[in-house]
Amino acid sequence: MNANEVKQLLETALKDCQVIAEGEGCNFQVVVVSREFEGLMTVKRQQLVYAHLQEAIASGAIHAVTMKTYTPSQYSQL
Repeated sequence: MNANEVKQLLETALKDCQVIAEGEGCNFQVVVVSREFEGLMTVKRQQLVYAHLQEAIASGAIHAVTMKTYTPSQYSQL
C-alpha cells in the first residue's frame, strides 16, 4: 500500500474530509480533517480513523499509522 492509497481509502470512508498522507512500505503518517470529528475527543477521532483502516492493518498492508485529527476550524487555525 502507498500513501496515495491510504489517502483515497480514508477520503472515501469519511464524509467531507481532507487527508494528507505520507509514508512508504507499511508505515504511514496521516493528517485527517473532518467535520465528523466535531465534539469528539482525540481517542474517539483516532478510533474512527482506525476503524476504516482495520482491514489493511489486519492484512499487514499497514503496520503503523501516526495520525493527527482536526476539525476544519481547528485546522484553519494552524
